[in-house]
Amino acid sequence: MKRMKKSVLRRWRGYKGHPLSLVLRLLVDLAALATGTLILFLVGYILIRGVPYLNPGLFAWKYTSENLSLLPAAVNTVTMTALALLIACPIGIFSAVYLAEYARRGNRLVKAVRLTAETLSGIPSIVYGLFGLLFFVTALGWDYSILAGACTLAIMILPLIMRTSEEALRSVPDLYREGSFGLGAGRLRTVFRIVLPAAGPGILAGIILATGRIVGETAALIYTAGTVAKIPESVMNSGRTLSVHMYALANEGLHVGQAYATAVVLLVVVIGINLLSGFLAKKLMKG
Repeated sequence: MKRMKKSVLRRWRGYKGHPLSLVLRLLVDLAALATGTLILFLVGYILIRGVPYLNPGLFAWKYTSENLSLLPAAVNTVTMTALALLIACPIGIFSAVYLAEYARRGNRLVKAVRLTAETLSGIPSIVYGLFGLLFFVTALGWDYSILAGACTLAIMILPLIMRTSEEALRSVPDLYREGSFGLGAGRLRTVFRIVLPAAGPGILAGIILATGRIVGETAALIYTAGTVAKIPESVMNSGRTLSVHMYALANEGLHVGQAYATAVVLLVVVIGINLLSGFLAKKLMKG
């Protein structure tokens, strides 16, 4: 404790001759404190409002108007997330490989692709939902279905995965590539055996962000996947996710407590995804 006090005093004494640095340090500490306080308040508020309504009926296999089960929505969330990532990850990562490893620098096509990706990442999710409604649901005749929702979400997260993967690939030192070329490996072998494993944690971080956006998405899925509260027999049937389930309960105004309970489960799912991804990132770094 005494050592900690001495280190703190020593650190603050160093700012005596630099008042501007002291002000900036105070602003940074204040911003960190405000952010941490806000997060704790939100998490605590959700837990206080939602935990009392958690009961075995909420985890029943079949949804009814009496138990308001969220288990079908949880299964649909996992299915939707897996399908969307299965579609978006290969396209996004391979596009990033082309932009970072094969495309010539200063190429107009590359600049256009990057500008388009940045533009698409700023479009509101409800616009993606309307596009999915017009294209997948109406034009292709898929109706409200898990597949239509997954394809819409895949388009929505594609720019995020592509940009984060490209930045991760560019952060790999050129010495890795030069060493591989010096040993006689070709470009393709270098990319898949050297560059991609080294950029794995950064690519995984982008996938984590994309997963969080999928799990919390509501507007785009209402127009594409629908709000049917059951586990669909196939991906061509309608089904609601946890976020849509929470929205539907809160929108009705009759089961606000159960909506907060769903928010608690959704919060636990997101935290679990982040912990698992952090564990995988550490394993990749050690490997």
